[in-house]
Amino acid sequence: MPRPVIDTDECTGCGICVDTCPGSVLDIVNDVAAVVNEDACTACGDCMEECAMGAITEIEED
Repeated sequence: MPRPVIDTDECTGCGICVDTCPGSVLDIVNDVAAVVNEDACTACGDCMEECAMGAITEIEED
C-alpha cells in the first residue's frame, strides 16, 4: 500500500495536509509535516492534492 513521504526541504509547516487527512496520519513536528501514524493511512491522496508546495509524494510499500 502506498504511504506518504514528506520532503522537509519543501514543506513550510502550514498544516493544511494535517487538517485534510481523514486518518490523522500527519502532524506538524519541528515546524514541518511528519508521518506520525502510518498504519492509519488509506492512501486517499488528499494530503498530496492539498499541499500547495508539492512537498508530499507517495511511495509503494508491500
